[in-house]
Amino acid sequence: MKTGIFNFLTKCVLITLFLSPFATAKAQGGGDFWSHLRFGGMAGAAFSNNYTDVTVAPSVLYQANEYVGVGVGLQGTYVEYDHFYESYIYGASLIGILSPIPEVQLSAELEQLRVNFDYNERLGTSIINGYEVSNDRNFWNTALFLGAGYSSRNLTIGLRYNVLFRERDFVYSDALMPFVRVYF
Repeated sequence: MKTGIFNFLTKCVLITLFLSPFATAKAQGGGDFWSHLRFGGMAGAAFSNNYTDVTVAPSVLYQANEYVGVGVGLQGTYVEYDHFYESYIYGASLIGILSPIPEVQLSAELEQLRVNFDYNERLGTSIINGYEVSNDRNFWNTALFLGAGYSSRNLTIGLRYNVLFRERDFVYSDALMPFVRVYF
């Protein structure tokens, strides 16, 4: 029951945030909606001897004014660890950005991801991040990132914190993450 209420509230927030730029554009005359769109997002890759992690996360942002932007994004991630497991992660997010001064960007991002975690059963039971894993897992993961960064023109570099972080889901290794975001 608790999960159902959370999912319903999440959907309501997502729909409201997605539709708010359209309402703002209509109230302002609607003629220049397309000129307020900014395209960009994030991409990342991490490699080591036994680890591969590649992420692509394009997004579109509606810049309502010089201080506020709202948008939507997509994400696709591939992770493999030493032939023990392989994971495909994909989903969408809602993004809100506030820039009280041009050099500072505060952000909130609500993310919903589908995680397909395929464990290599030939190798037996494994301990990953302190948890025993012995079968495949397919689940939804919700994250809420609150972030702050330094902006210079189209580039923002900063830190974001996932307030809904759960280590057991194997989606992110830590709640605090650096980010680089680019919008044109």
